[in-house]
Amino acid sequence: MQWTRAEIGALGEDLAVEHLGGLGLTVLVRNWRCRYGELDIVAVDNDSGAVVFVEVKTRTGDGFGGLAEAVTHAKVRRLRRLAGLWLQQQDRHWPAVRIDVIRVRIGRSRTPEISHLRGVG
Repeated sequence: MQWTRAEIGALGEDLAVEHLGGLGLTVLVRNWRCRYGELDIVAVDNDSGAVVFVEVKTRTGDGFGGLAEAVTHAKVRRLRRLAGLWLQQQDRHWPAVRIDVIRVRIGRSRTPEISHLRGVG
């Protein structure tokens, strides 16, 4: 069966949400969009109270490099801008803000590999 990029991305985001829930984070919103782009997942870290903006990168192989290569300085700047726009629309305030990246590798093995990089920017 051949999957589309959208289907692979959606599967990766579903797996990332499960991963975050297992770590004690509560997802507030998925796929928030504005004219400047999209935030994949916005969650709250229930231990620290921080709002966490999560970028999900789903890959079916290693052809595009690892997690560090997936998030450039320009990407982090864009995520900060989007996070700021999202925060401006909220009535609630959080004690801290964090940007995380989750890489989901869906390969030949039956179990997807999940890498989670906290506090990238």
